[in-house]
Amino acid sequence: MIKLSIAALAGLLMVSSALAESILVGQLAPDFKLPDQQDKYLQLSDLRGQWVVLYFYPKDETPGCTKEACSFRDNIGRITAKNTVVLGVSVDDAESHSAFAEKHRLPFKLLSDKDGKIAEQYGALRNLLFLKIAKRHSFIINPEGKVAKIYRKVSPANHVSEIVSDLDELQSQVD
Repeated sequence: MIKLSIAALAGLLMVSSALAESILVGQLAPDFKLPDQQDKYLQLSDLRGQWVVLYFYPKDETPGCTKEACSFRDNIGRITAKNTVVLGVSVDDAESHSAFAEKHRLPFKLLSDKDGKIAEQYGALRNLLFLKIAKRHSFIINPEGKVAKIYRKVSPANHVSEIVSDLDELQSQVD
C-alpha cells in the first residue's frame, strides 16, 4: 500500500510539473506584481512597449547565479540598446536581493517571489520537500506582453550571449 501511495504521489508531481511548464511561445506572459531589491513593487504589464528578459534563478550569492547575474551586468548596455529590460527573479527576500545587487553592482531589478507563486506560473519552481527554489529558466517577452522565447536549459556561462543573439533575431522579425 505504501509503495502504491508513493507511486501515485510521484505521478501527481510529474503531472503538476508538466502542467506548470505548459507556458508556450506566443502566449500572453502571466502578469505579476513583485517587490524589487528596494522593496518597490513592479508589475510586469507596466513594461508593455518594451522587450523584457525575465530570468529565474535559484539563489543569491551562489556560484552559478552570481556568474549569470554578472554576465547580465556586463552586457546590460547591449541589452538596453535593444529597448529591453532585464528582471531577475528568485525566492530570496528583498533584503537578500539588495545585498546581492549592491555587492555585484547589478544595474537591473531583482524581484522577490518569496512564496514561489510566480515561478510556479512560469514552470520555474522546484519543490524540494520543505524548500522551494526557482529553476534556472528564462523568458523573452515581446512589447505586446507575449512570450517570444523560452529557455528551460540554461548555462550561466553562455546564456546572456544567447539572449542577446536571440533578441537580435526576434527584433529583426518585427521590423
